[in-house]
Amino acid sequence: MEDAFHGKVEPPRPDSRDAGAWREVLPAGQQQPMFDLIELFFFAYRDFIGDADRLLLRYNFGRAHHRVLYFVDRRPGLAVAELLDLLKITKQSLSRVLKDLLDQLYLEQRPGVCDRRQRLLFPTNKGRALALELAQLQTRRFARALDSLPEGARAQAAAFLAAVCDPPAQDAPRGTAQAASQEVWEEMPGGAS
Repeated sequence: MEDAFHGKVEPPRPDSRDAGAWREVLPAGQQQPMFDLIELFFFAYRDFIGDADRLLLRYNFGRAHHRVLYFVDRRPGLAVAELLDLLKITKQSLSRVLKDLLDQLYLEQRPGVCDRRQRLLFPTNKGRALALELAQLQTRRFARALDSLPEGARAQAAAFLAAVCDPPAQDAPRGTAQAASQEVWEEMPGGAS
């Protein structure tokens, strides 16, 4: 396994550290840290996102471009304000990324039907093609992993990831990205409370 910053890296070995050192500072009654899962999650995320990073480099795009393109492709007509809520980012951090995607014709922006001040985002054919290429790349990694696991692992993985996520605000106004993410969260295995 290669790491872009440090060269060759050994896969994580949960038993490779002095397991007793952290116990001295752990307050009584607190759960022991799940170092094995934490490390595996870091490495899984690094490799999962690394596939997309390498492809995005060809377009001079980064992870922020990927996130915006992904959600606009999955929800055509998404309002800029909803995208900000969904990604939990500021207008300033979205501005450059959105400009790149609009200027290079991966996305298009249209005024709202009821409120002309509203800015709605849609993927172009070029944007849909890139979003699909990225999704297929990441799907192949998931498929390889799931193929090595018992039947039902996909549903269990989805339930686990949904449980790791913070549930959206229960009182989100209808029609907002927060309300939409609440609906998605509730539909996921293990997501509803």
